[in-house]
Amino acid sequence: MTRAEAEPAYTIPPAAPVQQPAQPVDESDPERSFRRFSIVIAIIAVACAAAMSAWLPFEPTTEAAWTGLALLGGFAAAELLAMNVDVRSGVAWTISFTEIPLVIGVMVADFEIVLIAHLIAGLGTLAHRRSEGTLLYNTGVMALEICCAFAVANGVRLLLAADEMPWIGAFLGALVAPVASTVFALSTIWVLRKPLQLTSGLRLVGRVVVVGFVNSSVGISGYLVVSGVEYGWPLIGAVVLALTTLYWGYSDLLREQRDLEALADVSLMVAKSGRRVAGSATGDPDRLGREFAESDWDALAERIKDQLSARRIVLRFRLDGSDALHTVVAGALLPDGEYATRDDPLLRLHGTHARHLRYTDVNDEIAMALRARGADELLIVPLRSSTELLGVIEAHDRNSRLRGFGRSDRQLIDTMAAHLSTALDNRRLMATLRHDAYHDPLTGLLNRPGFAKAAKAPLTSSTPAVVVRVNLDVFSTVCDALGYTWADRMVVVAGRRLRAVLGADVPVARLEGASFAALLCCDQQQAHQIAQRVRAELSTPYPVDRLTVEASATVGYASTEVEDTATSLDVDGMLQRADVALRAVDEGEVRGYVPSMGQMFLRRFQLVTQFRQALDDGQVSVHYQPKVSLPNRTVLGVEALVRWTHPEFGKLHPDEFVPAIEAAGLIGALTSFVLDAALIRVRKWLDAGLRISAAVNLSVRSLADDGFPAQVTDALARHDVPPELLTFELTESGVMADPERALPILRELHTLGVVLAVDDFGTGYSSLAYLRQLPVDEVKIDKSFVFGMGTDLGDLAVVRSIVELGHSLGLSVVAEGVEEDLAREQLESMGCDVAQGYLISRPLSEKRLEAWLQARTARAAGRNSAAVLTLIG
Repeated sequence: MTRAEAEPAYTIPPAAPVQQPAQPVDESDPERSFRRFSIVIAIIAVACAAAMSAWLPFEPTTEAAWTGLALLGGFAAAELLAMNVDVRSGVAWTISFTEIPLVIGVMVADFEIVLIAHLIAGLGTLAHRRSEGTLLYNTGVMALEICCAFAVANGVRLLLAADEMPWIGAFLGALVAPVASTVFALSTIWVLRKPLQLTSGLRLVGRVVVVGFVNSSVGISGYLVVSGVEYGWPLIGAVVLALTTLYWGYSDLLREQRDLEALADVSLMVAKSGRRVAGSATGDPDRLGREFAESDWDALAERIKDQLSARRIVLRFRLDGSDALHTVVAGALLPDGEYATRDDPLLRLHGTHARHLRYTDVNDEIAMALRARGADELLIVPLRSSTELLGVIEAHDRNSRLRGFGRSDRQLIDTMAAHLSTALDNRRLMATLRHDAYHDPLTGLLNRPGFAKAAKAPLTSSTPAVVVRVNLDVFSTVCDALGYTWADRMVVVAGRRLRAVLGADVPVARLEGASFAALLCCDQQQAHQIAQRVRAELSTPYPVDRLTVEASATVGYASTEVEDTATSLDVDGMLQRADVALRAVDEGEVRGYVPSMGQMFLRRFQLVTQFRQALDDGQVSVHYQPKVSLPNRTVLGVEALVRWTHPEFGKLHPDEFVPAIEAAGLIGALTSFVLDAALIRVRKWLDAGLRISAAVNLSVRSLADDGFPAQVTDALARHDVPPELLTFELTESGVMADPERALPILRELHTLGVVLAVDDFGTGYSSLAYLRQLPVDEVKIDKSFVFGMGTDLGDLAVVRSIVELGHSLGLSVVAEGVEEDLAREQLESMGCDVAQGYLISRPLSEKRLEAWLQARTARAAGRNSAAVLTLIG
């Protein structure tokens, strides 16, 4: 006969020890279908039993009562000696010896006696196994088995008139009964939506027929021998012993086969879970652990339960380093209030092998733990990694046989525990590797790949999203002053502040250094307000060691609501937009991206990448603006100014491309180009008998290049130009950016005899303090003061002061931006030495400069046999 032993698996989420474990409330569709199916089976069974009672009248007698008791004992013994067969993962069916007492009962007893004895024995066995969830179904099936057996037996007797051979009908009836129950079992599998292949179902029916045939044959033979042969009991005993031995041997072989299949199933489940873990796109280890438990552990628990024929399997395990225990149960529900904690004695057992515990054979502490689980017998095996306890597997109360769990059960659960321990350990390792791959090790925030994954879905949805970029401007200063250790601590604090402002649900990443990014799901106006809060919070002073570091944060953001065909809306494109906005703002401000920014930076990028080719193609040229002495208006020199005629953008002003080239590290090539062009021009003038100097602008990078003086020496020698005819103009902000590094290079240049001039003098904040230390020969008054000199008394006073200061230090004073005669006259009255500006000439190409010199100057003899050019008019 077959019995249903299926129980649904459920998961208890981790919680504090004082909380109650969650129990399943809502039934799934298969469970509801099974309950309805059970009711239908019960109704059919009642109807069939009523029909059989009406067909086969029953007269109670004392002899019938004794027969019923004997059959009850036979049915009970057959049920207790049952064997379990795993039909499908999650559904187990029990094959028993009930055909033996059944065939005898059909021959010698009334229908009601056999039905009652069978029901009492079957239901008692189910109660002993605590299979309450399938009680209604099994009651109906057992009643239908008896109805089918008596219907076939009596139908055959009437059909064949076999009064002299009544055992034929009984034999066929006992054979039909297990086939009918198997058909109901297969129907139940279909109802539970656990598909079974047709060949597997036919094999099961075939096995049931064979076992039923043997059992029925033994029952008929035994009855006939005992009733017809004197002293036939020993023969029957020998046959029963032989048959029992055969069944036990077959059961052991079948158990070994099923154990191997179960291990293969568990290994396959573990392997599939591992592949899903390895291929998961999420970077959240906690979410990964929940998905792994819900999708895979229920099936594993069911498979172990089926194989061990246990009333309940409990898996307890820790995920991702958490102290909380996740609990998965297959089979009977755990008692209310049962919850494993660190103090649970069963979780403190040492070793890695399975323990077999019985309520009657353990100490009081273990006995209380068993009682809390509602179990009389328990197999428990820990799941351990090399360093810690990962969880445990518990098997509660064996369903079948009078004996409990045996040696083969312990071996099987040990092997399964080894597989699961490896799976858990590998999954934890994979979660750690994934976390490290997508998170910054210093701050714990996302890194660039992690941010790209987290932001991918929101940026492709229809909801507005904003990417925010944040730079902590003082980071490099702290690194230089205090070292990377303290700078890293400052970054950690900044990351915490950023997380506190934005909340735990906002993806926040550290991209590099003190540069952060965040993704906001809001409109642009809200993003601007949040960005201002971020800037204010990150600009709060940072306690570093015993110091308090003042910091300023610059914030740029880009919204998906802003349309721009120049960049895409993917993660890289949005980060690029936010970075453009970040670079477009001044220190300590907040600014959002607009398309014009992208076009500007794209143009700058094109200029940088095309610059070297432009030098080779002759697109870059040098123009010269004359400088004349005051008051005699002799042409003393020219300033070399670079110009770029771009084939696409036309004529470009130096302010448009020089800063970008300097930032890209190409300023050295530009300086060399202008220096060579200027020295070639000076050499031509020398060859023409003119001593006209040329001034070349120097960048901050040139002042930081230790090899620059040697480069100048080589250029002067190559073009055979005296060093006093070469002037280098440097901004005071460039010198003051790093005076300790710039001063040695300036001293070397001064030693060479090169003239050094401070350009844009008066616009800096500390030049007066350093002016006496700088080895310079002249100062150039910034044109902004010269422009306003005629209308602003303040500018006039500044110019006068600079002239007096320069002369007091023995320096020559040059005024640039002279555009009016009034300005020239005022400068002459102040004693300014040199004038430069549009009043004299605009910057001119080499060819036009020569024409200007011929048209606007008069040549006269000068000192040292050199001619001089004097401005006419």
